[in-house]
Amino acid sequence: MKKEDEKTNVMRILDQKKVKYTPHSYDPEQALSGVEVAQALGQDVNRVFKTLVTTGKTGNHYVFVIPAAEELDLKKAAKAVGEKSIEMLKAKELLPLTGYIHGGCSPIGMKKFFRTTFHVPSEQEVQAGKKTAYDYDTIFFSAGKVGYQVEMPLADLVKVIRFDTADIIV
Repeated sequence: MKKEDEKTNVMRILDQKKVKYTPHSYDPEQALSGVEVAQALGQDVNRVFKTLVTTGKTGNHYVFVIPAAEELDLKKAAKAVGEKSIEMLKAKELLPLTGYIHGGCSPIGMKKFFRTTFHVPSEQEVQAGKKTAYDYDTIFFSAGKVGYQVEMPLADLVKVIRFDTADIIV
């Protein structure tokens, strides 16, 4: 089976929900960071998103989806989900908790659903011309396996998972 024809669990979920998407693949040896993934796909780095999993002071887990070149602001993220503080989940805890490995984590299809927040720029950033995930016809995010991405409109993602939006980057 060619890599382009291979289906990930995320793709099967999208197919099951009858949500249109475009699958993409890249050589994971050539692209380790989100920025490198965007370059490998020939895409604007602001349209390619990475999925981060955190743990709150309460012990609850949260998922944050941000542009690939950006860094999660832990204080803003904690405020967005009503926690005093949050920290990044340790890489070794990712697979048992979500079913995904580092570099292949998707907001779709985790073992259990966790509250998910997509980054949207602040009002000042929007006025300065910064785009939000909603401003793009489609965005890219992990298809649940290293080397695979799915492209789809953010608005269609609500047919698959619940998510909030907030300004959560540095």
